[in-house]
Amino acid sequence: MNGYVILGAAGGIGSEVCRQLVERDSSVIGGVRDSDAVSGDSKVEGIDYRSVDVEDWDSVDALFESLKSEEFPLAGVALCVGSILLKPAHLTRKEEFESVVSQNLSSAFATVRAASKAFSKEKGGSIVLVSTAAAQTGLANHEAISATKAGVEGLARSAAATYAKRKVRVNCVAPGLVRTPLSGRITENPSSLKLSEGMHALGRIGEAEEVARAIGWLLSPKQSWITGQVLGVDGGLSKVKS
Repeated sequence: MNGYVILGAAGGIGSEVCRQLVERDSSVIGGVRDSDAVSGDSKVEGIDYRSVDVEDWDSVDALFESLKSEEFPLAGVALCVGSILLKPAHLTRKEEFESVVSQNLSSAFATVRAASKAFSKEKGGSIVLVSTAAAQTGLANHEAISATKAGVEGLARSAAATYAKRKVRVNCVAPGLVRTPLSGRITENPSSLKLSEGMHALGRIGEAEEVARAIGWLLSPKQSWITGQVLGVDGGLSKVKS
């Protein structure tokens, strides 16, 4: 049985990744900020929830160190966290930007740093980070998100080169707008939703399970010849003019 660690397991995309992996009979550890607070639709049966703060490097290190002593069969790690700050640069406070950097970029660096040491030297494994279509195409008021997620993509490519000799693959999934609790302020507003749908060539926003399928696909050992890639799951937003 393959084992996976999904960080941000209580989020809309993270919980769906967990659900799909459990359906594949995988062993899954779900990293969440507060394991006692996971409930409702975000809680997936069969998941071993662990408390971890992905913005705290020591906390991330401690989680992966514990896996070694448990002899957890680690095959893949996905970081499904992020933030949505829709503000132009001149209205963004330093504290807001630093928070976005911590949530999006620092958490990704901490994950790569800890996970890359945790895989079996013989089998290696897969790391999947989550970027955004906004990192590849200019969208108004996305400066903080675009800057940090573009950093995540650069991190993935460099780490893919660094750890290839260890058989560790590193890739990104870059969604467009997806219906999750995090994006509720946009998706639950009819006028904002209509505008967003029109930006995507396929005429609609994405669903969490669609992004989760792409993450699960990249996590699988079957994709053993794919590394350093950014897979757009965005309804055409980043590449196709609607």
